[in-house]
Amino acid sequence: MKLVVTLVAALAATSAFANEPAVSPASKGDPKAAENIVNQVCAACHAVDGNSTIAANPKLAGLNAEYLDKQLVNFKSGERSNAIMSGMVASLSPQDMLNLAAYYSAQKPKPDTSKDEALALLGQKIFRGGVQGAGVPACASCHGPQGMGIPVQFPRLAGQHSDYIYAQLNNFRLETRANDGAKMMRTIAAKMTDADMKAVAAYIQGLR
Repeated sequence: MKLVVTLVAALAATSAFANEPAVSPASKGDPKAAENIVNQVCAACHAVDGNSTIAANPKLAGLNAEYLDKQLVNFKSGERSNAIMSGMVASLSPQDMLNLAAYYSAQKPKPDTSKDEALALLGQKIFRGGVQGAGVPACASCHGPQGMGIPVQFPRLAGQHSDYIYAQLNNFRLETRANDGAKMMRTIAAKMTDADMKAVAAYIQGLR
């Protein structure tokens, strides 16, 4: 399952979660060169270390660089729509975005806990086994049993804010977010109920 975690103020995470490879190799990014932009632009919403404490803003720490770069590129092109992020990336160059992606991917994610354990237990079943009869696959099949993701292909989900995860799933369901390449996330989200989304989001927040 491809949840995209929106990038910055939505960056996430901000699945949050489409994952086509970035336009340029993220390995060309220079974390040190991103520090001024992080401090002046990104930190207010995502924190200097990428561990946002604001539920609506995705945690960026530890997300793979290719995924982060792709989200920034998509915000800039308009392929991914978000009023706040569109303004944030407007003046960024392709190299700036690579640098930011490299910087946040190198930050250490801080673990979190589920706020509703009963709900999280329901979400665990969906994350590990999907929704039988509804055609919803296990999230773990793409994002890994511990939600660590697969670099380049699928983003890390573990520890992401439940509010952000739910918002991105709902955006995919409504198709207000459509940067998921072959429509994988839109197709999956369309088969999920609101309760399914809230449950799996609750589980992901405490996943580590």
